Amino acid sequence: MASSTASTLSASLKLNSYLCRSSRPCFSNYKTCCCSSGWWYSGHVNPRISWSSSRHLKSARNVPSFGNSRFVFKCAGPASDPSVSIDSSQNDSASDERVEVLVIGGGGREHALCFALQRSPSCDVVFCAPGNAGISSSGDATCIPDLDVLDSMAVISFCQKQGIGLVVVGPEAPLVSGLANDLVKAGIPTFGPSSEAADLEGSKDFMKNLCDKYGIPTAKYKTFTDPSSAKLYIEEQGAPIVVKADGLAAGKGVIVAMTVEEAYEAVDSMLVEGVFGSAGCKVIIEEYLEGEEASFFALVDGENAIALESAQDHKRVGDGDTGPNTGGMGAYSPAPILTQELQSLVMQSIILPTVQGMAAEGCKFVGVLYAGLMIEKKSGMPKLIEYNVRFGDPECQVLMVRLESDLVQVLLSACRGELSRVTLDWSPGSAMVVVMASNGYPGTYEKGSVIQNLEEAELVAPSVKIFHAGTAFDSDGNFVATGGRVLGVTAKGRNLEEAHERAYQAVEAINWPGGFYRHDIGWRALPKKQFAKQN
Repeated sequence: MASSTASTLSASLKLNSYLCRSSRPCFSNYKTCCCSSGWWYSGHVNPRISWSSSRHLKSARNVPSFGNSRFVFKCAGPASDPSVSIDSSQNDSASDERVEVLVIGGGGREHALCFALQRSPSCDVVFCAPGNAGISSSGDATCIPDLDVLDSMAVISFCQKQGIGLVVVGPEAPLVSGLANDLVKAGIPTFGPSSEAADLEGSKDFMKNLCDKYGIPTAKYKTFTDPSSAKLYIEEQGAPIVVKADGLAAGKGVIVAMTVEEAYEAVDSMLVEGVFGSAGCKVIIEEYLEGEEASFFALVDGENAIALESAQDHKRVGDGDTGPNTGGMGAYSPAPILTQELQSLVMQSIILPTVQGMAAEGCKFVGVLYAGLMIEKKSGMPKLIEYNVRFGDPECQVLMVRLESDLVQVLLSACRGELSRVTLDWSPGSAMVVVMASNGYPGTYEKGSVIQNLEEAELVAPSVKIFHAGTAFDSDGNFVATGGRVLGVTAKGRNLEEAHERAYQAVEAINWPGGFYRHDIGWRALPKKQFAKQN
């Protein structure tokens, strides 16, 4: 290798000071060539690393090399210096294992995961429990509707009988109840955190305390169990202000109160009326942050973290970000607001301190960290709003249609503590998902309305995929709505404009009088003329 190249590499790997970039393309073992953003971080190592594994290099053509050796860039974990190693043996060949996978859950997120997993070269078959009618009919997985996913022994028995080699837990409830703990004890590789680590989502007070202890930037707050004390604090702080139920409330436990009276009502509904049950017996009163929301995802193996592509969702139910909060009415990826510099800052100031803090607290986190961020209008700096300990919904849908890596091997690497060996390949361009929900959502909504023309909708434009979140079959074999958020109409395009056009073409082809959708998904990133033309 030329000495000038060696000195350049050495100079670019200063610990906690510089970003190390490899501009070489990364090649997949089953694709020809695609873009790569395989950044991973370990311990206190902050440099951003883009690298190509020897598994990928072995199947690539015309990969730049120096002499007879090809490079694998690695961080040295918590050691004093990062290192660059030369892989000249190239004996780390692609695994021949074929894995049977079980996905836990039955919503749009789980449908997207099934879709990505069944495309993985190392995947043999995908099961989904309980799944839904759309997942089953799509051929993306075999659904097991009778498997009680909150019964750990039943899930373990199924896995052992079927020879499941990987369990991916989608929703938060099984995680908080300890399903991942029990599966890991039984020797079944499981992607998802323990119940202790899942408290990052299961208790907002736990998350906020962790932020305080480890210097993670977040909104100013106080926690209350007494309604009078909570109201006194609200009176002191003024409005707008945010009231949050401490526990899991199906995405409905956050009230952005624009007046003091609205905040009082939110406190009474949680602490006095008990509308969220035990989840609302403790409330967090939080300062209102003004800015733009963004979603940041990272895969974590207990010590290392690797960033996924950026995405941005739309929480409010109505056009123009109006109305009450929902679980999410649409999303797109990538999100222009999350620049490479900002993503690096989020990893260093939010994700890594969280991973290190959880390890220090004795509950290492293995799974996906979904950080809900606010990019403050005044400072342009990111603050942590909340953590979810699973893929976001609907962000998962746009990420999974763009992911080109073998998801089975990626998640197994996380389970084994080997994320430092992983790179992620993403399709170029953009993806968008438009959520179709039952009329009345997020309030009371009617179930059982018939949905038609789904197959036709997937054919109206290239790269359209409809993910089912809440569907079933009626006695005549028609799809019917069974939930609030029902469909995630997803499309890819060369850019966000094309993805937007394709997604809405598919939405408009669906015949569902009992549903509605937002007409402005992507409005922050798209030219205003796009919406003027559409309207």
